[in-house]
Amino acid sequence: MALPIYASTGERIWYYTFRVICACIFIFLITPILIIIPLSFNVQPYFTFTEGMLKLDPEAYSLRWYADIFRNGMAAPDAVEGWWADMWQNAQWVRAMKNSFFIGFFATLLATGFGTLAAIGLSRSEMPYKGLIMSILISPMIVPLVITAAGMFYFYSQVGLSQTKMGIILAHAALGTPFVIITVTATLVGFDKSLVRASASLGANPVRTFWKVQMPLILPGVISGGLFAFITSFDEVVAVLFLASPEDRTIPRQMWSGIREQISPTILAVATILVIISIGLLTMVELLRRRSERLRGLTPG
Repeated sequence: MALPIYASTGERIWYYTFRVICACIFIFLITPILIIIPLSFNVQPYFTFTEGMLKLDPEAYSLRWYADIFRNGMAAPDAVEGWWADMWQNAQWVRAMKNSFFIGFFATLLATGFGTLAAIGLSRSEMPYKGLIMSILISPMIVPLVITAAGMFYFYSQVGLSQTKMGIILAHAALGTPFVIITVTATLVGFDKSLVRASASLGANPVRTFWKVQMPLILPGVISGGLFAFITSFDEVVAVLFLASPEDRTIPRQMWSGIREQISPTILAVATILVIISIGLLTMVELLRRRSERLRGLTPG
């Protein structure tokens, strides 16, 4: 918003100072993320800018680390016949990507379903002990993750879910559910409850009312919560360290192993891809937020 013509000198100074402060904070937060992008194209196996890179020498840049994502771990990376099957079955990073997407997909489904139902229940006026129940449901966001993961490991070991994909899916669903609850609850704040009463007065049962009246209006919030749950699952490493078997390594777990066992700029290439995916998901969340505000008759801001 532009300054009014009657703004005082102090107001003008603060107007520009505030924007400079915000720009500095933004640069402070975003620089460590963006700096990995050019480093991922380094032709040398270093985590630093070489002299050639600083001089913008084309020979100092390469896609070798992106190619290594698909070649690392292959039995015959230079073979022509059977290359695709070899890569799909044996490449370490490809296997980690498959595990991450598989686990993230099903964890997101569970977290979105449970979180949406919990948010709808908490939005009802007759719900007792709302504050206590909300505190318990969002506790995975508050309790240190290493404590939660250790508790999950102990419990899942007793019921046979440790070292299994199902155990990781349930753990990630538990960690993602609070994000769905908060997002859907925020969407339900602006929901007109008279629509539910009108639906009931016309003979619709609660299930039909939910799918035909509530869900279309809160769908942007549900999808946003699901995206947050997916991002949480996709980026989570602590629970995987406790619960995953060697065959169930996800991308963050593979990156952790790569840093400890064999430092390679391939990690930077994978991180760059993850940054691009995260930007795409966050853009989708913002578009859904604006759509939700338009559906509620608000001006997107």
